[in-house]
Amino acid sequence: MKAQYLGHVVFYVKDIERSLKFYRDLLGFQEVGRIFQGKAVALTSGRTHHELLLIEVGDAPGPSQGTRRGLYHIGIKIGNSLDELRSAKHDIERAGVDIAGMSDHTVSQSLYLKDPDGNEVELYVDDPASQWKENPMLVLAPIKPLVL
Repeated sequence: MKAQYLGHVVFYVKDIERSLKFYRDLLGFQEVGRIFQGKAVALTSGRTHHELLLIEVGDAPGPSQGTRRGLYHIGIKIGNSLDELRSAKHDIERAGVDIAGMSDHTVSQSLYLKDPDGNEVELYVDDPASQWKENPMLVLAPIKPLVL
């Protein structure tokens, strides 16, 4: 397995509109779309379907209480096919690392695991059949289970 590039970062934020003023209005990311009654927003620089996802959690409690503000996870692109994702799954299992989840996001398919410090890492492959360039809202399609 080889990381191709850091694909996206997901942040839990206190106030979605305040964060959009920073990432969209100041830094120039383009808004792709919103989900969860507008409490989550996908953003892109145009390189891929999304490089940033912001999820509003308000005044959430700290880590011992569940969701908190700050980093949720990073997404690392490792390929463009399910065969590459299957191979990565095999490598991860052989290394003795637990796979916390597997998801089909329509535009991509993913494995989720934790690094040695407990940070969540998503390893994904883009779905070459997905039409996200023509329809960026596909990045917000409902998440489906993935079976490899």
